[in-house]
Amino acid sequence: MGGLVPGAVSPDGAGPGATVPGGVDRSGDGPREGLPGGPGRSGRRPGRIVIVNDFSRARGGATGLALLSARMLAERGHEVVCLCGDAGENAGLTAAGVTLRGAGGAHVMSRGRVSALLGGLWNAAAARFLRDWIAAEGRPGDVYHLHGWSKILSPSVFAALAPVRDRLVVHAHDFFLACPNGGYWNYPREEVCGLTPLSAACLASRCDKRNHGQKMWRVARQLIRRARFTFRDSGPEVLMIHPAMAPFLERGGLPASRLTVLRNPVTPFRAPRVAAEANRSLLFAGRLDPEKGALSLARAAARAGVRLRVAGEGPQEAAIRAACPGVEMLGWKSRAEIGVLAAEARALVMPSLYPEPFGLVAVEALGCGLPVVAAQTAFLAGEITAAGAGLAVDVHDIGGFAAALSRLMADDAGVARMSRNAVAAAPALGLSPEAWCDGLEAAYARAAARGAPSDSPAAGARAASLRAGAG
Repeated sequence: MGGLVPGAVSPDGAGPGATVPGGVDRSGDGPREGLPGGPGRSGRRPGRIVIVNDFSRARGGATGLALLSARMLAERGHEVVCLCGDAGENAGLTAAGVTLRGAGGAHVMSRGRVSALLGGLWNAAAARFLRDWIAAEGRPGDVYHLHGWSKILSPSVFAALAPVRDRLVVHAHDFFLACPNGGYWNYPREEVCGLTPLSAACLASRCDKRNHGQKMWRVARQLIRRARFTFRDSGPEVLMIHPAMAPFLERGGLPASRLTVLRNPVTPFRAPRVAAEANRSLLFAGRLDPEKGALSLARAAARAGVRLRVAGEGPQEAAIRAACPGVEMLGWKSRAEIGVLAAEARALVMPSLYPEPFGLVAVEALGCGLPVVAAQTAFLAGEITAAGAGLAVDVHDIGGFAAALSRLMADDAGVARMSRNAVAAAPALGLSPEAWCDGLEAAYARAAARGAPSDSPAAGARAASLRAGAG
């Protein structure tokens, strides 16, 4: 089928040959293996696991993964505590045996202007909450796992976690650890950013989705994080969701020696295989924010005259309706509801404008036999096309995008092949939930081994001093 970009790769050139089934880089030069498989090579089992995240409730995304890990780890017999920036309330996790504590904060964008400006740079209440909990209730064998921090907790969380950095694991669900705007994406120019974060060129670049003042605020936040917490060679392990994230994170100052690949857990939306070749609609599922590319998809679908269904909410809803008058705007849908929509779709489209690090919904769709049309800048694009499970397109070229969609709709035999290939390819693009949890346990075992000296008398004295100082 024409119109696709054969063997498309991520912007740094990391193609499908860089990984093996299970999603672990074994190229020799790149990030180390996730080492799924229980306690890891150290043989040291972690003690209590303390998960730190902005939110205690989720509709998916990074928070969904953080909370899934809490439940799965508790089911495996671990003692799990979730320290959250919000109220720390989740009845399902409590029922699963997870202890939740909350700082009582709110999303930075829901606060007043001054509170958002200052609290987003340094949330003193969140820092005090974490510091006090560690001093009063922390144990020498605890292992800490930081997930999301940019929406409530702020860079202050890194200062609060500094005393336990040897027993800390940090998850890179995005690029906020390195890039001020979190995506290595120039919003006004709609292009991937190749600048070094916080360089003179970066500071001068007007790349923010809102305005340059907002960019400078993001720069200040990044400078504060770096001033209070550095990722040195002996620092916390950083878990990446795709190997192609490595050069982006390294460009932002994270040492390659601290980077480990642990792909996201994936469960197909449904089984058996969706007969995609018999369906006539395209599906988009995700946030309706500019960087997610749904507006570009709407324009291409309108030009191609194809049926488009959009499951999601966000600020671009009105613009999408205007661009594609026949679009079905379905609002936010649960995972089960998306599974029903997937059974009626010919393909799922992931048209992200920025370098999409993973795209969980895409792999979930592939697993049930739904071909994926991905932006060529998505890190999964090369793997999808190499497997013959979908297309990679230039989402900025609306004419070419529309032509690819038209050919997809016209080629039933080609779609049937892609559908069968998708089912076969999906297991290599993500991990089963069980293998993912194995990988987390292995990372925690390594953190426990790094923090083993904390059991020494000298370290005990330091911990006692920390508790005394916190009072």
